[in-house]
Amino acid sequence: MNAYLEIIRPGNAVMTVIAVLLVILISGNFTLNSLLACIVVFMVIGGGNAINDYFDHKIDAINKPKRPIPSGRISLKAARIYALTLFVIGTIIAYIIELLPGLIALFASIMLTLYAYNLKKMPLIGNIVVSLFVGLAFVFGAVVVNEPLISIVAISPFFITMMREIVKDMEDVEGDKKEGAKTLPIIYGSKSSAIIAAVSMILCVVISPIPFFIGVLTIFYLPVLFIGDMIFVLCGISIIRDHSIENAIKVSKRVKIGMLIILVSYAVGSPFLMSLI
Repeated sequence: MNAYLEIIRPGNAVMTVIAVLLVILISGNFTLNSLLACIVVFMVIGGGNAINDYFDHKIDAINKPKRPIPSGRISLKAARIYALTLFVIGTIIAYIIELLPGLIALFASIMLTLYAYNLKKMPLIGNIVVSLFVGLAFVFGAVVVNEPLISIVAISPFFITMMREIVKDMEDVEGDKKEGAKTLPIIYGSKSSAIIAAVSMILCVVISPIPFFIGVLTIFYLPVLFIGDMIFVLCGISIIRDHSIENAIKVSKRVKIGMLIILVSYAVGSPFLMSLI
């Protein structure tokens, strides 16, 4: 893979674009601005991934030497300029759509840089910031299609990401200790981390039906949602009972499956999709 494509982690960026596409599907608002919104998200997230590799180049030289920067395929200066270019172009396109999307893109670009530089090293703060980025993709889409109420669907992904990020920290605790990281499990222990992760899941399950009750999604949303919520409940119970590294690995994978099911539930529950049936 080309180094400049690899450094933006296209798979990661595309997953964020899917969040915007789901909002577009829910609204049924398929316009040029909707297409531009997808481009903006891809470029800003890509810039965030590139700047993350820029700040992590010393750690990656040890743990992931085949990445573009430590392997010598991209210089530090080139990576920095590349990330900045993606941020600038993405933000300009967002401003072309409208002022508010432009401000959101600018905010996301700044926060992604701060996250890569320092925020991700702070216990819990880094987890919250990552979760906010995931939720912000849905909010951005809702702003672009001029349907602010749809942004309510951002809440579940926020709490799901929060749980998964904490569980991933529990999973990586040994390696993070060697690197001198200050993650939640390292500072406060796996038991406290497991409790916070489980609380995130409880909040997710409790609020997840709201998009149906306020009319954003149709009744077809609920059966698929129920499957995802049951996975999250079981994950919460499992991580509380057993907060070992081995179980954290299993729970992390299950949460990812649950997240995919929730995304499917958004598509299935789309009023626009229902109107086509």
